[in-house]
This record gives sequence, structure tokens and C-alpha cells, in this order.
Amino acid sequence: MGVLTDPFVQNAFMQRALIAGILVAIATGVVGTLMVLRGMAFLGDALAHGVLPGIAAALLIGIPSFLGALVGAAVMIGGVSAVTRRTRLSSDVAIGLLFVGMLALGVVIVSRSSEFAGSLTDILFGEVLGVGWMAILWQAVVAVVVVVLAYVLQRPFLLMAMDPDQARVAGYRVGVLEAVLLSMIALTVVVSFSVVGTLLVFGMLLAPAGTAALLVRRVGAMMIIAVLIGAFSAYAGLLLSWYLDFAAGASIVLVSIGIFFVVLVAQAFVPSRQPHPEHA
Repeated sequence: MGVLTDPFVQNAFMQRALIAGILVAIATGVVGTLMVLRGMAFLGDALAHGVLPGIAAALLIGIPSFLGALVGAAVMIGGVSAVTRRTRLSSDVAIGLLFVGMLALGVVIVSRSSEFAGSLTDILFGEVLGVGWMAILWQAVVAVVVVVLAYVLQRPFLLMAMDPDQARVAGYRVGVLEAVLLSMIALTVVVSFSVVGTLLVFGMLLAPAGTAALLVRRVGAMMIIAVLIGAFSAYAGLLLSWYLDFAAGASIVLVSIGIFFVVLVAQAFVPSRQPHPEHA
């Protein structure tokens, strides 16, 4: 058992990395399940990349990258809403335009400074082994907020996933709920990038939740299983990083995606069923 526990027992930075990874797993597992049910994978990907210019600008002018990421996420969400509301273009077109535009802006900002080489790697791929207690505190706060909102709003979120019109008929303000869900996704992306990076956070949002959707039909169970898969991925990925000298953030995401494909292949040997999600 020492092989499985010694890296975490003997190294404080590995302990912090594991705690951060588990907190990210909680937030991404809950939010990712809602994304999968709502078919919002493209938006999640766009948000994960849309924070890049905000982070780059924050580093360039010397303010915390967390604040820059928040601004980037807010601009992304506001831009998508504005384009969708003021034109006849679909939300996918708006998301695609803002996705590419924000990514290009981030590259332009990065290209303006020769000091970004190391910082850019951390932004794109995370620095989980160097995460500090302040970042962990923010991750814990966001994880609590996400879990509480998902629990309180579980019924309207489920109705929106099944049929937005039915949610309106039931008296729910779908526009407000959409804004809350987008904010949950944005906050999750913002606090997760320091652990797995902007390029990889989308994998943590999608892979554990996608795996859970293959295994169970109840939404509450999906969230729990997604969180457990994400937490295990953080643990196993850090072990791979420690013993094989792999990139830590990438290892965490690869484990989570690997679990998805193992479950997918395993299901080929069991009777097929495609149930609809049920309320927890």
C-alpha cells in the first residue's frame, strides 16, 4: 500500500494537489452532468478557452489571473447572449464566433510579451503540483456553491434538460435558470484552470459526467458517480505523474477519458438500454 500512499503522505505539495483535484472533481462532476443533460458540451469547451485572453491580460498588467479569468468568462457569456438575442443566428454560431475570437485575442495578447513562455504552459495545462492554499480555498467555495445550487434547483434544471417549454409552463423563469447554469459553468472553469489548465478543463467537465450517464439513469446518481470518477482520476493521475514523470494535469484528464472508453467498451458485452434521465 505504500506505493499508493507514500507520495501523498511524504509530500505536502502532493497533498495539496490531491485536495485541489478532488475539489475540481466535485465542481466539474456536478456541473458536467448538467452540461451533458442539456447538450451544452460546445459551450463548455468555448468557455474553457474563452478565459484565455482574460488570464493573459491579467498576467500582463500584474493582477491575479483568477480575476482575469472571471472577466474573460463574463465577456464570453455576455457576448453569446447578446449575439443570440439581437440576431437571427443560432446559439451555436454565436458560441463558435466568440470561441474563436476570444482564443485569437488570447494568442495576440500572449504574443505581445516574451515573458509568457512559462506562464502560458501553466495556463494551458495547469500547475496542479504548485497549487497553493488560497487557490484551494476558492475551489472549495465554488464547489460548495455549485453543489448547493444544483440541489436547490434540481427540479427546474431537469425540466429544462427534458423540455424548456414544459419548464416555462411549470412557472419557472427559464432565462434566469439558463443564466444561473452558465454562471455555474463559468465559475467551475475559472477555478479549475489552475489545476488542469484551460485546454484540459473541458475533459474534466465532460468525461466523468459522460461516463456516469452511461452507467445510471437518475440525475443525482449521475452527479455522485461523476464526482467519484473525477476524484479517482485526480488520485490516479497524480500517481502516474509521480512515478512516470508525466504532466500531472494531462494525466488526470487522460485517466478520466480512459475510464469513459473502458465503460463504453464494457457495455458492448451487456444488454443495451438507453433510458431517459430521471429526477433524483
